Amino acid sequence: MIYIYNDYGGTHTSSLAAAYHLKQLPQSEMKLTKDVILNVKYFNKLTKQDFGKLIFHGIDDDGNSVYTIGRKRNKYVVPALKEMILILEEKFQVDEKIVFSNTSPTVPFLMSMGGFFSRGLKIDFIGVPLLVIGAKQCCDNIFRLVENTKRMGSTSFNENVIILDNEMFK
Repeated sequence: MIYIYNDYGGTHTSSLAAAYHLKQLPQSEMKLTKDVILNVKYFNKLTKQDFGKLIFHGIDDDGNSVYTIGRKRNKYVVPALKEMILILEEKFQVDEKIVFSNTSPTVPFLMSMGGFFSRGLKIDFIGVPLLVIGAKQCCDNIFRLVENTKRMGSTSFNENVIILDNEMFK
């Protein structure tokens, strides 16, 4: 199975989700510290050149690959990837379940502003503190989103490609 967490930039909530999924963060809804947040792999490190790239984060305890992708505001990226996967599965008889999980519903306003200042304007002294505050606000939602994503991936759907919009985590 392959898990792909996606959001606007692929560097904040999706990186946190990948870290939770891979048990690189505490497996609970406890608030994260500034140092823990800033040490998450790829957190606030990707640039506009990374948009649309699948970023590999690791293999989980069950042998599943975990990726992230920044899709910007383009609502067609994930459906297009799904269609491409279905074509490849049919043509090459590949039987791999893939779960796309949207982390955008967990993003609080302060994280959006922090990302804009830090990644967009390159003003880290304003952006990074806002990102940390935002990450602390939403880490419990991200943890629950990851748990739900893993649960949905392990259920026996007839579909090999599952898209989770996760609107319940707003």
